[in-house]
Amino acid sequence: MSDTAPSRDAWPRAVLFDLLTALLDSWTVWNRAAGSETAGRAWRAEYLRRTYGCGAYVSYEQLVREAAEHVGLPASAPQALEAEWLTLPAWDGARELLQALRPHCKLAVVTNCSKALGHQAASLLGVEWDVVVTSEEAGFYKPDPRPYRMALDRLGISSANAAEVAEAAFVAGSGYDLFGTSALGLRTFWHNRVGLARPEGAPAPDCEAPTLAPALDWLRHFRTHA
Repeated sequence: MSDTAPSRDAWPRAVLFDLLTALLDSWTVWNRAAGSETAGRAWRAEYLRRTYGCGAYVSYEQLVREAAEHVGLPASAPQALEAEWLTLPAWDGARELLQALRPHCKLAVVTNCSKALGHQAASLLGVEWDVVVTSEEAGFYKPDPRPYRMALDRLGISSANAAEVAEAAFVAGSGYDLFGTSALGLRTFWHNRVGLARPEGAPAPDCEAPTLAPALDWLRHFRTHA
């Protein structure tokens, strides 16, 4: 009999992440570009409404500009947002979580963004991503299932095979992701940093927390609480 106890770790095959709210604090940069937290939140809410409602991809930069105009912000606001894009800060614990997962799981980003800005933002985390999928590349915005499917398939996990999808996890930053991930059977941790209400009709996540701290334990024992 072996003297070594069996490992209790049960990592998923892959972890997919929302980028601009789950890992990066884009709220602060939007607010700064808008001139205040109140204006930034109104602008961001209008942008999200347009993004989640349009389905097929429309230029991310165009939606940002249209949302700014709708809430009465000057053209300088979206210009400032783009100018400060590479200053997007990581949430506390984001880089540490990714580095802890790197030896055990494949890592991917699924983000509602243009290809250029999405890949630039993903590079800020300092981790080697296995896959980065933007809404521009998928042709659709989340929560349409197609961006998630593209990421899974590129990771070598068949998005058409429910048993394989169940071996992957998603870390969301927005409650709207819950519509898309649940449609695929992709179990989800919601990093609800700013305490948003779950969108009406959205399924509950496996786990919800205001920080990323509980995510590592959830992922370490992922296959034991399936």
